[in-house]
This record gives sequence, C-alpha cells and structure tokens, in this order.
Amino acid sequence: MKTLKIIPFLVFTILLIFGCETKSEQITNADDYTKYLGLKDNKSVTFAQNEIDFWQKKFDAAPNQISYLSQIAANYSTLFEYTGDIKNLYKTEELLVQSNEAYDYSRVSTVRSLARNYISQHRFKEALVLANKALAIDEGKKETQKLLFDVQMELGNYPEAVKNLNVIRDMNSFDYLIRLAKWNDHKGDLETAITFMEKARDIAEKEDNKVLKIWSYSNLGDFYGHAGRIQDSYDSFLKTVALDPNYSYALKGIAWIVFSKERNTEEANRIIDAIATTHNTPDFYLLKSQIAQFDGNKSEEIKNRNAYFSMMEKNNYGAMYNKYNALIYAENKNTAQKAIEIAKIEVAHRPTADSYDLLAWAYLNVGDNKKALEIAQLHVAGKSFEPKIQYHLAMIYKSNNLPLKTKPIKDELLSSLYELGPNFEKKVNQL
Repeated sequence: MKTLKIIPFLVFTILLIFGCETKSEQITNADDYTKYLGLKDNKSVTFAQNEIDFWQKKFDAAPNQISYLSQIAANYSTLFEYTGDIKNLYKTEELLVQSNEAYDYSRVSTVRSLARNYISQHRFKEALVLANKALAIDEGKKETQKLLFDVQMELGNYPEAVKNLNVIRDMNSFDYLIRLAKWNDHKGDLETAITFMEKARDIAEKEDNKVLKIWSYSNLGDFYGHAGRIQDSYDSFLKTVALDPNYSYALKGIAWIVFSKERNTEEANRIIDAIATTHNTPDFYLLKSQIAQFDGNKSEEIKNRNAYFSMMEKNNYGAMYNKYNALIYAENKNTAQKAIEIAKIEVAHRPTADSYDLLAWAYLNVGDNKKALEIAQLHVAGKSFEPKIQYHLAMIYKSNNLPLKTKPIKDELLSSLYELGPNFEKKVNQL
C-alpha cells in the first residue's frame, strides 16, 4: 500500500479478535467517503498540467535554461502519483536525465531527484549509484543521507542504512522520525514505530503542512491496521481524503477495511471501481481478483487476473510488479518455474528477506522442499515479520515435516488474518 511510500511494506501482528472472526462490528460508513469517490476534478492534476505547459513554453523559448527541465519533471511526477500512468514516470526520468547530463551530474538536487525516480521504478542499485554520486558533491549532505537510508533499506543493506539514520538524528525532524518509524517497523517493533510516526504527524499538524499531514495520516492508516486498530486506521484514512479527496492510496486502504474486516465484497468493489476511473494501476485488478475468490466467483477471479496481465503487457512496468508476478506464477505448478526465474532476478536486484521468500516459495511450489527450506532458513527466518512471508515459512516447514517450527507461526498468523485477507483464513487453519 510510494516518495517514501515504502514504509507500509513491512507487517506485524494483529489482535486476535480482529483475525478470527468472520462477522464483525461495522467500522466504516459509506456516507463518510462516498463523496470522495468518482470525483471528476483533481486540482493537483490540473495544476500540474498547467505548470507543465507554462514551463515547457519557457524552455522552448530559452532552451539554455536547464533549470526549467526540473520544474517540468516535478509536475510529471505529480501526474504519475495521481493517475498511476507509467508514461508520466518515464517522462520524469527522461527530463531528469537530460537535466543531469546538461549539468554533468554536478547539481545535487537534480541527481537526488533522478535517484528517487529510480526508486519508484524499483531500480534500486542504479538509485544507490546516484545517491553516492550526490554524496560526493559535498553539498546538502543530510538530504542525501536521507536518500541513502531509503535506498539502503530497499536493498537490504541495513547496517549502512542505520549509519545514515544516525547521522541525520533529530527528534524534532519530520524526515528523521518517519525513517526512525520505518526502522522500527523493519525490526518488528510496531508499537514504537507507531509512536514515532505519531510524533511526525504532530509536527506536520503543528506546522500545518498539508503535504506532510497527508503523508503521515495515510501511513498511520497502514500502521494502525497492522496493529489491529482498525477504527484508528479508518479514521486516519478519512483524515487523509478530507485533505486530498483524490488520494487513491487512502481510499484503497478504506476498501481493504471494507473487504478484510467487514467482508463486504460488493462495497469494496464499488470503492475500487471508483478509484480506478482516475488512478488505474494493475494492482487494482489483483485486489478485485482476491475479492472474487472470496466470493467463490471463479470466472470473475480469472477475468480480473487476466486483466492484470493484459495491463502488464500493454505497459512497460519494468521490475515494479515482479513480486506480484512471482506470487501469481508460484500458485500454479505449470508456471512455478517462471516464478523461480523472476525471484532470482529480484534476489539479484535487492537481496532482502522478501526477495528470498519469493525464491523459497517458488521452489516449494515446483516440489523442491529441501531447496525451499535451505533458502528460508538462511535468508528468511527471523528476518521479516510480514504475515504472508510467515505463512510461506510455515508451509515450507510443514512440507519438510517440521511441526514444532510450524505451530508457533500458525498461532501468530491466526492473529494476522486481517492483514492477510479473508482468503487466508482457511489456509492458516489448515497449517
């Protein structure tokens, strides 16, 4: 569930009461968010398009003014954030490369901007090269060290990430606190992670900074959900869309609550369909496929999965959806070998526990239990707290006849069913 929207991607335990129930008390109210669905006007998109036109005309009139390119690039990046159109991300890259080449990679802010673009594309090793190039410029070092922390975390270079985190230490800094929250999230200390994210939110509110408030509310929505604080999660997502009605990330968070907590598949689909009219990305089809699976609607499940792959074929998403692809291919023994190939690429690009989990899971699904166990024990066990990864680990242990290792994971997963989603309830109980 972004440009540091990398925080929500590690997961933690959820209170048992939210995991084991099939029917639960109502959290959401359609009247709270329906007004934000299907909005035709997006002030951020309109403003970005007008800015692009303005700066493009200025650049065309004075092509020696290279600084204009960064202005245009920043607004294409905004278009990507709000529309999900991958072409806008690549246009941003094109402009930033042009700008950096003109400056001979000597302007630190422009180098960092390109590095962040590469992070969005999941080109993490290239982003690291640029981050180190920015550091060597010896200007604005703290901003560069924030970037280095972000990249090193994505690459699984945790000792290096912590070094950069310590250098920027400032308990009154929003940027430091959100990274400190991410670090505690990574370690599995969700309570502490939430505490630091709330401190960051307080700073955003004190400064009345709309951008930072939107960012902190939406990420707290995720964190609260991980902690089983579903009402707090919902309230935080509502705060986000109250500030920015077109913020699809928060609306998707509400859709997940409606689906996973309340099991209201019709309403969840209504929300997703409304979001997709303005922010169309492949992952929405996968969510709709999950919902159809829970409804027992096989034809709709396959239809949405096919729509996902159709969108992947029509657009070049690079490595951005490798994880999704590997997980889908691993589900079918006929395509599990493809999952191994993708997982190997991911391990080469970012040797994290998440990447190794994909590889171990793929080997398990081609029937190589021992290979799966070897990879999992070396690179996954004790190194990630995400429930789906823990489920894979439990399945690998079970397949290798290790019940003493399987049972404690099963007990934890029973308290994580909200995060896993309704389709995992039966799977976890069968461990």
